[in-house]
Amino acid sequence: MVTAHPLPEGFTEIEVFAIGTALLVEALLGFCLNGLTIISFRKIKELRTPSNLLVLSVALADCGICINAFIAAFSSFLRYWPYGSDGCQIHGFHGFLTALASISSSAAVAWDRYHHYCTRSRLQWSTAASMMVFAWLFAAFWSVMPLLGWGEYDYEPLRTCCTLDYSKGDRNYVTFLFALATFNFLIPGFIMMTAYQSIHQKFRKTGHFKFNTGLPLKTLVVCWGPYCLLCSYAAVENVMFIPAKYRMIPALIAKTVPTVDAFVYALGNENYRGGIWQFLTGQKIEKAEVDNKTK
Repeated sequence: MVTAHPLPEGFTEIEVFAIGTALLVEALLGFCLNGLTIISFRKIKELRTPSNLLVLSVALADCGICINAFIAAFSSFLRYWPYGSDGCQIHGFHGFLTALASISSSAAVAWDRYHHYCTRSRLQWSTAASMMVFAWLFAAFWSVMPLLGWGEYDYEPLRTCCTLDYSKGDRNYVTFLFALATFNFLIPGFIMMTAYQSIHQKFRKTGHFKFNTGLPLKTLVVCWGPYCLLCSYAAVENVMFIPAKYRMIPALIAKTVPTVDAFVYALGNENYRGGIWQFLTGQKIEKAEVDNKTK
């Protein structure tokens, strides 16, 4: 006989079920789209270019976010976290690692696009691989800090998944958050903003807009902004007065990143979209579409 665990404090039955369902849908959709991006890169020779390696890095990170969401969805349906305190620390680390790698890789794509469209320099494999490795090592550095005592991982308000603990708002949290936000949100955001502004000006001169230059930065701000605002507010005021169910909303919005990124960086990329179509249908990409930088 299965024991029914009590509802997390501050949540109704329908709210717990809705959050679990939202996490599951986000995980499934994002994982399928980014998995298709990864497999297409592996199978279609024309997609295996230095620039698309950075797109692959975004997709790998986003698949990791989806796996993290799968675990959170499963726990939500159980109504409790079944993996203990050590599992919570691993889940928090994994969530931060993949999220920060996704942001850094998105900034790397912006940097590459700027140089292609504005300086006409071609990205080399060695440079692309170095950028990808740096993005993941940089993310790993910041993600491991809470495990070493700078910052702390703890349960989300629903207590069925784990993330950075913003409930205390002490000096340890504030110093970590300030450094984390500066190097992993503000600086990548600045790189993306300046890169895409320069590309937009270049497109205006030629009259040929090859992609929506405002979409990548809007994705970063809309998807990650609410979570950053919540954590930032926790640095100056106690956020525990906000009902737990409302504090879960920024996390749910952030979990939409894999799906949105798939449309921005893979399906929104003419070259990559053609490669995915070739993988799915077997139809050869037209030569004109195989320009490695058509974005």
